Amino acid sequence: MSEISQRRVVIGDVHGHYECLMLLLEKIAPTSEDQVYFLGDLIDRGPKSADVVEFVKENDYHCLLGNHEQMLLNIMTGKNGASTNMQTWLYSGGQATIASYQSATIPKQHLDWFESLPTYLDLGDVWLTHAGVDPKKSVQEQTAEELCWIRDEFHRIEQPYFADKLIIVGHTITFTLPGVAPGNLAQGQGWLDIDTGAYHPRSGWLTGLDITNKLVYQANVFNRSVRTMVWEEVMTIVQPQEFAGSRRHRKRE
Repeated sequence: MSEISQRRVVIGDVHGHYECLMLLLEKIAPTSEDQVYFLGDLIDRGPKSADVVEFVKENDYHCLLGNHEQMLLNIMTGKNGASTNMQTWLYSGGQATIASYQSATIPKQHLDWFESLPTYLDLGDVWLTHAGVDPKKSVQEQTAEELCWIRDEFHRIEQPYFADKLIIVGHTITFTLPGVAPGNLAQGQGWLDIDTGAYHPRSGWLTGLDITNKLVYQANVFNRSVRTMVWEEVMTIVQPQEFAGSRRHRKRE
């Protein structure tokens, strides 16, 4: 089956790994006709957050607000700048982000750009957000807190949130979900998680999903390998009953 030329490509949490992103995009080779979407968490943990942000911003790629961008904004704009919150962000990779900027200063144009990022994008048959949705609330009732942070309450849903849309998310590394191997994607009831843990030593895979042709592109932070697979080769079905406990707002991740 030949590929459709005009593609929609969704990229998971980059976390400051600029060189790996370049490897991934070289493999995907997006054209001017393709639509490229980032699920947020461009920053923190990896060494080149500033370069990742500048690249996505300057290429005018679609990008969502992730919980790491939200943490940075809350601190840098004074919305939540208490020392404990600053320490939480630094512990969660913020120190690497600050170090990636010249003179350790995040420019206003980047902060303004972060503030402009939406918390979700509706593509018709596909709905993009960073973390997921609160299944008890309507779309209009969802806040940035749910859309950027939620975990198990979303993953445990027994019926799809949308009857006619697949929700694609990042935020939760897939191998932390029941039965999912490092590098694999996780699929539940009406949702698909593509955060394969680029920064994590158990994985290192950064994922780009061609939702038009159902292809998965991956590049590895640690060994610089790249690979292309069809969805079915790297998809693990996660059943709602396999979840126990709740990690809904575990902000250190």
